[in-house]
Amino acid sequence: MLLFIEQVLNGLQLGVMLFLMASGLTLVFGIMGLINLAHGSLYMVGAYVAATVTLHTDSFLLGLAAALPAAAAVGAVIESGIMRRLYDRDHLDQVLATFGLILFFNDLMVILWGRQPLFMNVPEALSGTVELVPGAPYPIYRLVIIAVGLLVAVGLWALITKTRLGMRIRAGASDRETADALGVNIGLLYTGVFTLGAALAGLAGAMAGPLLAVEAGMGESILILTFVVVVIGGIGSVRGALAGAILVGLVDTLGRAFLPDVLRMVTDQATADGAGSSLAAMSIYILMAAVLVWRPKGLFPAHG
Repeated sequence: MLLFIEQVLNGLQLGVMLFLMASGLTLVFGIMGLINLAHGSLYMVGAYVAATVTLHTDSFLLGLAAALPAAAAVGAVIESGIMRRLYDRDHLDQVLATFGLILFFNDLMVILWGRQPLFMNVPEALSGTVELVPGAPYPIYRLVIIAVGLLVAVGLWALITKTRLGMRIRAGASDRETADALGVNIGLLYTGVFTLGAALAGLAGAMAGPLLAVEAGMGESILILTFVVVVIGGIGSVRGALAGAILVGLVDTLGRAFLPDVLRMVTDQATADGAGSSLAAMSIYILMAAVLVWRPKGLFPAHG
């Protein structure tokens, strides 16, 4: 039971990390109709900047404070220099262009930082554990990640549903031509949304830095999971991104932790371990297929 609780918390932690990525990606996709494969590169930029500043200043907060504007600035440059030329192009052009950006950023990270991974320590103040349940200590830092992700979710909900900017974002997602005709500056809106998404990706990278090796190419693996989250949740929906991220995080984590043990009840250990690992890796895609059969537009589509 204690192991199950720990894995559920691990799943929530992975889920909120995926939400930080998926929220920006789903807004960009939903409002601009843009498939941005380079979103994971912004996550990588945030991780590298946070790691570098933290290692030089011995302050994780400074690293975090540097990562967000750095990723946002890179996102703004990408949007103004490249992405706005792709809005009216078909999805194949967008995929090819943004895949080229992945290769560019991976090589740029190698040029700037070298091929050796960077490693960050968990901040000393957050390096302990806390017993949420007696006998089950859990790392404070992972709880902080969960809290940050949930705070971001509340902030995005308030931004989109309670502000004039949010009203414009919803209008742009529903009918950009009409919104433009009514006086919404679509170009500025696009830049702002893309920059916000880049900052959230940078935040995710900075928060993941103490848990992972910071290295070139680290954005691709989480990008695949992020696209699964967006499809499950519904394109353009922040609420859907949160629901999809939590589902994916829990299914992936619990599957990897417990599927081999379940299969050992019906087969030998070697077969159970091999089949369990394979099924766990497939579980999120099985989940995505099941959701799409039930709700083809995702759990909480933004419109339509």
